[in-house]
Amino acid sequence: MFSALDTQMMQTALELAKLGRFSTSPNPRVGCVIAHGAQIVGQGFHVKAGEPHAEVHALRQAGAAAKGATAYVTLEPCSHYGRTPPCAEALVHSGVTRVVAAMTDPNPLVAGKGLSMLEAAGIRTESGLLEAQARELNRGFLSRIERGRPFVRLKCAASLDGKTALSDGRSFWITGEAARKDVQILRAESCAVLTGIGTVLADNPKLNVRSFPTLRQPARIVLDSRLQIPLDCHLVTDTESPTVIVTLSSDEQRLQALSAFEHIRIIRPSEHINGRINLLSLMPQLAELGFGEVLVEAGSTLASAFLKDDLVDEIVLYQAPKLLGAGKPLFSLSENPAALLSGGPWQSQSVEIIVQDIKWVLRKKSAQLP
Repeated sequence: MFSALDTQMMQTALELAKLGRFSTSPNPRVGCVIAHGAQIVGQGFHVKAGEPHAEVHALRQAGAAAKGATAYVTLEPCSHYGRTPPCAEALVHSGVTRVVAAMTDPNPLVAGKGLSMLEAAGIRTESGLLEAQARELNRGFLSRIERGRPFVRLKCAASLDGKTALSDGRSFWITGEAARKDVQILRAESCAVLTGIGTVLADNPKLNVRSFPTLRQPARIVLDSRLQIPLDCHLVTDTESPTVIVTLSSDEQRLQALSAFEHIRIIRPSEHINGRINLLSLMPQLAELGFGEVLVEAGSTLASAFLKDDLVDEIVLYQAPKLLGAGKPLFSLSENPAALLSGGPWQSQSVEIIVQDIKWVLRKKSAQLP
């Protein structure tokens, strides 16, 4: 159904869509190419929520040359009025005669309505070209819409013998500077970075992107059952991005003090497990807040809890060529190992050498989006 030229054009549209991977959240990453045969007359990508979509940028560049052209777009054009007008309507008015979409949009507000609007206007429509690549690019958006929970990426760093700190609790940089800069990319790609109160108390992290400029900083999520977060820590005083504090505490004085900060949002889940936050019930709440891709940067206890609840879709492990001996383990998974094995084996997605360290990306077979 699709020609080699169609594939080439859609690959270009996908590369354009990737340019928005640090900034479009909570919107999907979308690219668009408008062409007459092999001649591209317009192209663009969605940059940021609330700003014009990819099709609009491409149509503006094409101008009158869009008439009679084919539009290649990595996601079905929207058909509803949101913060911007419908892209399907803009394509109709442009005079394009064919629209090829990599995939239909599962968002109930669209879900085929965009393609139907185009067909009703006499425009030839096709979909499914390089769909797997388009879905992978928007795995967070799709997870939020289709599964009702974020795509969870667990980032961890360990020595060659699987330790994260010395046995006395002292921690230090295990990986090198290049690997730590690579983590900044993971953060920039994520809607939010999640950690536990133990990490906040021990390290006072910022959990932001610092090694390169970005249009949008990820939100920070802190799991803090007893509301111990210091009022002078970076996640409270830094207003550059939102901080979501998940707590079971009913300490009104502390709650009011934190609520005084405009960038802080408090979530108090009704469900808990022995005084601990119920991760399974928390995930849909995070999806409702618009978080599609969540990066977990936490200590062994919280990281292990995510694994035990089978909530981790991808592990990014940075391993340094060091031996720490009797130190703190990467995970604590002694409880119910049979349940852990039932989730299926982890599969290597990539292995990369970053100067002296190794970056190992793994994903469960069950975590592959359909």
